[in-house]
Amino acid sequence: MTESRTAWGWGLASIDAAGNTLDVWYPTLNLGEAPGEESRTGHAFGSLVHEKADARGVRRIPVFTVSSLDSAISDTADAYLRLHLLSLRLAKPNTLNLDGIFAALNNVVWTNYGPFAVDDFAQRKIDLIGVLGSNQADVNVLSIDKFPRMVDYVVPTGVRIGNADRIRLGAYLSEGTTVMHEGFVNFNAGTLGTSMVEGRVSQGVVVGDGSDIGGGASIMGTLSGGGKHRVSIGEHSLLGANSGIGISLGNHCVVEAGLYVTAGTKVTIVDKAKIAAKQPLDIVKGAELSGKDHILFIRNSVSGAIEARSRNTGIALNAQLHAN
Repeated sequence: MTESRTAWGWGLASIDAAGNTLDVWYPTLNLGEAPGEESRTGHAFGSLVHEKADARGVRRIPVFTVSSLDSAISDTADAYLRLHLLSLRLAKPNTLNLDGIFAALNNVVWTNYGPFAVDDFAQRKIDLIGVLGSNQADVNVLSIDKFPRMVDYVVPTGVRIGNADRIRLGAYLSEGTTVMHEGFVNFNAGTLGTSMVEGRVSQGVVVGDGSDIGGGASIMGTLSGGGKHRVSIGEHSLLGANSGIGISLGNHCVVEAGLYVTAGTKVTIVDKAKIAAKQPLDIVKGAELSGKDHILFIRNSVSGAIEARSRNTGIALNAQLHAN
């Protein structure tokens, strides 16, 4: 019988007036069996703890969380622990059980003064402005969402992020990754090496070392609609600008700019031997090419047919650009 995996740590939880957990911040986490209460080291949050509610109606209290990573998520603190594990690079995408995550997370008003409950936000904003005074009265709403920005909780080393609003907590960004201003990385998704992200990396998608997601490029996820296939991109592959895929790419693959390839897309296999022998070319569904290496996907500018051609070499990223 396989032993279940466990992670644990002290977090600082924000609790609203109704007793709901708005967020939990874990500065550090540990993998392995948690210590018992008698041998457990205390938290180090100090003056950050506020047992009495502030003007937002929020208390900040320490919580000790133990998570069984192969089981469904039990509560909000457990959900935040697993999202932190991903962004802290302690667990790779698709290796944690995230069942129940949406039910466990509350919808929150994220602001420059921290999280607020949605229901009484207007009154709490007035209360906070009264405390701050007119000179510091700007309460800026950053988003209303279940997931916060990653950088408010985890700042990974060796990466560049053009627009922090577009990286959710739970994103996994390896060293050498550059996410440009229009790039987006969802939770439980990310890069496994040096990569350029200018398009959208959907939930569950992983991008291999040396690969480039071009501007406006789109990768299908599995959160709503579509099938169950988790798309992945291999090493030294390229999604051209405004292209998209619903199949996986292997290593050293390219999808030309503006071309979208899905599982049902009819693709002509360009075989030089068959062309020389004047034999008909094979036409397959995109799903049959999913995950295969050394393929160039392009649209024939004369016939309009989508073609798969052999490609011997992969792309090369700018080393200086990714020396983060």
